[in-house]
Amino acid sequence: MEAVLNNLNSIVNLQGVLELLLAISLSAAAGFRVFLPLFVLSVAAVYGHIDLPSDLDWVESSPALVVFGVAALLEIGGYYLPWFDHFLDILSTPAAIIVGTALAASVTPELNPVAQWTLALVAGGGTAGLTKGVMNLLRATSTATSGGLTNPVLSTLEWLLATGLSVLAIAAPLLAGILVISFGLFAIYKFWQFFRRSSPPPSTQEPT
Repeated sequence: MEAVLNNLNSIVNLQGVLELLLAISLSAAAGFRVFLPLFVLSVAAVYGHIDLPSDLDWVESSPALVVFGVAALLEIGGYYLPWFDHFLDILSTPAAIIVGTALAASVTPELNPVAQWTLALVAGGGTAGLTKGVMNLLRATSTATSGGLTNPVLSTLEWLLATGLSVLAIAAPLLAGILVISFGLFAIYKFWQFFRRSSPPPSTQEPT
């Protein structure tokens, strides 16, 4: 009996870890493109590759699939318009955090509401915000160094990463989670380097 309970706990814990990694991965994808992860999640739900909680049944509907698909295409196209991409960054930064939080909550239905939304805000919204912040910094750097000529290349990379990571998160959440966590640690390190270089050096002048 004890062995059966231990095996059951292992399965539950493993399921919880996979749900956490799925939440983090989809949230990171939202930092690249807001609507693509929603579209991929809707496709996966409609075709039975993932079970969503009952309050998200509308995501599994054909109308939601069409709306998310059209919105994803418009978002992708908008980032290829010169200077309009910066306007989209302003709008999509808070949107990515909101969507990242919602995505994380949607794939962790087994948790109690307090733990579910705490995890969603910290892991989901935080991961989406971190990813979006890195891409905003890269876009600003690209614009400053090339006058925006390399921005289409960056835009293509972003939607490819959003699509690939969303699909990988559903198909292999463990692998996707490892990649996202590695990217997050790298992003934190680069932010630390950036702000360290931007801060003025301490004064070495001795007081008189």
